[in-house]
Amino acid sequence: MALYEFRCRECGSTFEVDRPMQRSADPAECPGGHTDTVKLLSTVSLGGRARTATRPAMAPAAGGGGGCCGGGCCG
Repeated sequence: MALYEFRCRECGSTFEVDRPMQRSADPAECPGGHTDTVKLLSTVSLGGRARTATRPAMAPAAGGGGGCCGGGCCG
């Protein structure tokens, strides 16, 4: 099940509908009984605490010459 957000064009209310993803394109009736609604583009929000991951230190570059810079080889 997924949560989809809709806006009623007639009364301007915004509401959510919980339905299977296979029915994501189905029309939705607003709580006021209006049928002229549009599905809004929603963003994903994940709850929880942020934690800092420690990254390993970068190893020093070995030897000289060659190498890549900016995604292209230069040398």
